[in-house]
Amino acid sequence: MLFHALAAAGDHIHFSSLGLSKVALDLKFFEIKWYSLAYIAGILIGWWYLLKLLAQPGAPMARRHADDLVFYATLGIILGGRLGYVIFYAPEMFGHPLQILKLWDGGMSFHGGVIGTTLAIILLSWRQGLNWLRVHDYVACCAPFGLFFGRLANFVNGELWGKPADLPWAMVFPNGGDVARHPSQLYEAGLEGIALFAILWFFFWKTKARYQPGKLVGIFLLGYGCFRFFVEFFREPDQQFHGTFFADVIHMGQVLCLPMIALGIYFIVTAKGRRHRVEPIAGSESVA
Repeated sequence: MLFHALAAAGDHIHFSSLGLSKVALDLKFFEIKWYSLAYIAGILIGWWYLLKLLAQPGAPMARRHADDLVFYATLGIILGGRLGYVIFYAPEMFGHPLQILKLWDGGMSFHGGVIGTTLAIILLSWRQGLNWLRVHDYVACCAPFGLFFGRLANFVNGELWGKPADLPWAMVFPNGGDVARHPSQLYEAGLEGIALFAILWFFFWKTKARYQPGKLVGIFLLGYGCFRFFVEFFREPDQQFHGTFFADVIHMGQVLCLPMIALGIYFIVTAKGRRHRVEPIAGSESVA
């Protein structure tokens, strides 16, 4: 109670004063929301960056594969993200199947999206005769774009806010009561988006990591898992878990990050043993 009182004291930022709206464009008969644009921006910019990566020696696939991959990955993100949300956060929705289809009502799980995208990459690689792990390495380098825009959209929507805080940048969110809170969405945008992209950029462009299958995937999994686990300490637990183990002891988001961290360490440690002479799919340069 004392902490809440301290958080409520002082002249904190009120989210409503920022003039933000969930709707990016209102056509009267149809609304375009920032959350939808975030997904589109993440996919398109990620696609553009992927082509930049594939232009380097030793690419695991050609441009035609990348174009197909966008379609497969988009399905994996949407289907995996939605089903992951239902399984991990709202299993009661299985009793109302039509609710699962209502994507516009919100509810997407990043961890489910990762699983869906991975399955999509494996399927495409199997059909095209590609090394799925090396393809995944390149896709992992593009994922922070979607994470960054997604977290910004969460902020604009005034959702997934943090715990009460008495800090200069703490905010009073519309549905968070008369208490200033951590803008944890921005913390995640900075760590999962900007910082993770910078780390992967360094390892791709400044080291030979892309010639060690699985290393970039491992760096992504480890980096995201650690960043998300850390930010969850400042983030309010999901409403449906209040008063349960997943709120009082450890958040569901943190639980789902533990296997990511373990897999990340595994892929990094074992990557060197998977290195072999790389014959690129695109171009003619062979890379040792």
